[in-house]
Amino acid sequence: MRLIVAGQEAATASEFAELAFGIDVELFAGTFGESALSRRARLAVANEVLWDLGPEEARYAKALMRTAARRRLLTWRAA
Repeated sequence: MRLIVAGQEAATASEFAELAFGIDVELFAGTFGESALSRRARLAVANEVLWDLGPEEARYAKALMRTAARRRLLTWRAA
Protein backbone atom coordinates (compact mmCIF):
# COMPACT_ATOMS: atom_id res chain seq x y z
CA MET A 1 0.00 0.00 0.00
CA ARG A 2 1.37 3.40 -0.96
CA LEU A 3 0.93 6.33 1.39
CA ILE A 4 0.68 9.55 -0.59
CA VAL A 5 0.07 12.93 1.02
CA ALA A 6 0.00 16.16 -0.97
CA GLY A 7 1.64 14.45 -3.92
CA GLN A 8 4.53 13.06 -1.87
CA GLU A 9 4.96 9.39 -1.03
CA ALA A 10 5.73 8.53 2.57
CA ALA A 11 8.08 5.59 3.06
CA THR A 12 7.41 5.15 6.80
CA ALA A 13 4.66 5.87 9.29
CA SER A 14 6.75 8.70 10.72
CA GLU A 15 7.06 10.30 7.31
CA PHE A 16 3.32 9.93 6.80
CA ALA A 17 2.61 11.71 10.10
CA GLU A 18 5.04 14.45 9.20
CA LEU A 19 3.44 14.97 5.80
CA ALA A 20 -0.18 14.61 6.95
CA PHE A 21 -0.04 16.53 10.23
CA GLY A 22 3.03 18.68 9.73
CA ILE A 23 4.48 17.21 12.91
CA ASP A 24 8.17 16.50 13.41
CA VAL A 25 7.97 13.10 15.11
CA GLU A 26 11.46 13.42 16.62
CA LEU A 27 10.43 16.61 18.40
CA PHE A 28 7.68 14.82 20.33
CA ALA A 29 9.09 11.27 20.54
CA GLY A 30 12.79 12.01 20.91
CA THR A 31 15.72 10.01 19.65
CA PHE A 32 17.55 7.02 21.02
CA GLY A 33 20.40 7.91 23.34
CA GLU A 34 19.56 11.57 23.87
CA SER A 35 20.94 13.09 27.04
CA ALA A 36 18.75 14.23 29.91
CA LEU A 37 19.59 17.86 29.15
CA SER A 38 18.68 17.44 25.47
CA ARG A 39 15.44 15.69 26.44
CA ARG A 40 14.44 18.53 28.79
CA ALA A 41 15.14 21.14 26.11
CA ARG A 42 13.27 19.15 23.45
CA LEU A 43 10.26 18.65 25.71
CA ALA A 44 10.18 22.35 26.58
CA VAL A 45 10.01 23.21 22.88
CA ALA A 46 7.49 20.41 22.21
CA ASN A 47 5.17 21.74 24.93
CA GLU A 48 5.31 25.22 23.39
CA VAL A 49 4.57 23.82 19.94
CA LEU A 50 1.53 21.95 21.30
CA TRP A 51 -0.20 25.30 21.85
CA ASP A 52 0.12 26.11 18.13
CA LEU A 53 -1.26 22.81 16.86
CA GLY A 54 -4.84 22.06 15.95
CA PRO A 55 -6.82 19.62 18.12
CA GLU A 56 -6.16 16.50 16.00
CA GLU A 57 -2.47 17.27 15.61
CA ALA A 58 -2.12 18.02 19.33
CA ARG A 59 -3.73 14.68 20.25
CA TYR A 60 -1.34 12.85 17.97
CA ALA A 61 1.67 14.75 19.34
CA LYS A 62 0.64 14.04 22.95
CA ALA A 63 0.26 10.36 22.10
CA LEU A 64 3.80 10.38 20.68
CA MET A 65 5.07 11.93 23.90
CA ARG A 66 3.28 9.36 26.09
CA THR A 67 4.51 6.46 23.96
CA ALA A 68 8.08 7.73 24.04
CA ALA A 69 7.95 8.14 27.83
CA ARG A 70 6.68 4.56 28.25
CA ARG A 71 9.34 3.25 25.88
CA ARG A 72 12.09 5.01 27.88
CA LEU A 73 10.71 3.59 31.12
CA LEU A 74 10.56 0.04 29.73
CA THR A 75 14.09 0.36 28.34
CA TRP A 76 15.34 1.59 31.70
CA ARG A 77 13.64 -1.27 33.56
CA ALA A 78 15.02 -3.85 31.14
CA ALA A 79 18.58 -2.62 31.66
